[in-house]
Amino acid sequence: MLRVAIAVAVLAIYVYGLVDVIRTDSTLTRGFSKPTWIIIVVFLPIIGAALWFLIGRPRYDAPVQQTYSHPTAPDDDPDFLRNLEQRRRNQAEADRLRKLKDDLEAKKRKLDGGARGTGEPGTSGATGDASAEGNPEIK
Repeated sequence: MLRVAIAVAVLAIYVYGLVDVIRTDSTLTRGFSKPTWIIIVVFLPIIGAALWFLIGRPRYDAPVQQTYSHPTAPDDDPDFLRNLEQRRRNQAEADRLRKLKDDLEAKKRKLDGGARGTGEPGTSGATGDASAEGNPEIK
């Protein structure tokens, strides 16, 4: 029973040491480079793991500055703001052109309707029952 407990403890120290070496950032290892520490722990299981914990493992006395990049907020991204401004201008231009087109069509309808007097519904030349039906005050 004691032999099994010792074997399990040795295996646990070996696996924990190897995983710890692999997960440690290569810039934080002390003594040797990270690949050298992996070789030491693999070929000298107990001694290598012990040396790793005593010599090679980084000391976390001061907080380690995390170096990660995160996406900037949309209002901090100049490309996004430039694109947003361009889309706003394009939308304003499209709205302006649509309004001009609608105004032009309305003027054209008004001129066509007044000149011909065709009696089409919705034109100013409409006569008779069509305009009386559309306007209840005329009846």
